[in-house]
Amino acid sequence: MTTGAARRRRAPRWPSFIVRDRGGLTGAVLLGVVVLIALLGPAFAPDPSTAILGTPGHGPAGGAPLGLDFIGRDVFSRLLDGGRSTLLMGGSATVLIYLAGIAVGLTAGYVQSLADPLLMRAVDVVLSFPALLVMLLFVTAFGGGSVVLVGAAALVLFPGVARIVRTATTEVMTRNYVEAAISWGERGFAIMRREVLPNIIAPIVADLGIRFSWAIILIASVNYLGLGLRPPTADWGLMISENRAIISSNPLSVLAPAAVLALLVIAVNLVGDAYVRHFGRSGDDR
Repeated sequence: MTTGAARRRRAPRWPSFIVRDRGGLTGAVLLGVVVLIALLGPAFAPDPSTAILGTPGHGPAGGAPLGLDFIGRDVFSRLLDGGRSTLLMGGSATVLIYLAGIAVGLTAGYVQSLADPLLMRAVDVVLSFPALLVMLLFVTAFGGGSVVLVGAAALVLFPGVARIVRTATTEVMTRNYVEAAISWGERGFAIMRREVLPNIIAPIVADLGIRFSWAIILIASVNYLGLGLRPPTADWGLMISENRAIISSNPLSVLAPAAVLALLVIAVNLVGDAYVRHFGRSGDDR
């Protein structure tokens, strides 16, 4: 029997859809820069991120190229130290989003009986609530730690993935090779793993940039509102919230972390758009 792996739609290798696409190449470069800042930045921070160096809100000076924050800490050092938490929480939330979304979407699309409407109605209920409102309810009820933020982001964002996976699974289930596998008595889990999942991987990957960006934005928004991570944690979203009161005296204390967050989101979406364009040219299809 020919397996689903043999019939898998060939996803473009990254050099073909990154190097040959100007937007994708730009996004990859920007993403690499932001990731390097997040991972290696703490080693190059000129001062401890919690050290108070001078007058709160002081503008850029020789020892502090981005000035001082609202209590006198070096903005540049905190910027270099604040990316790890952002990437770690955003990446962890994205993994949970896809684990839950693929499990629910595959099950609903494969079973297509009572489980399908039950699962998808539950998904619709979650989608009916504003994502940020659900995040705020969670952090208010359970605290603003990183685990709560990641779990809440995964809860509000996995329904979109579940709907994409369910739609793609329903379409693949009509293929002859899936019907043949069912008629030959293959077990449901084996069919989903070997026949269905490899043939819906492309739309899942194409959606990855959007979902990661939303996870970053939602977590940063909660931190901005002061209900997420607690001081003195260095985090880009939290830095924006902490320093908004001194934006008139040192605008870079807010603009610098906001710019890095914006670059991260733009970079991920540029890479995702490049994949979608290449995938579309190959003849395939949030």
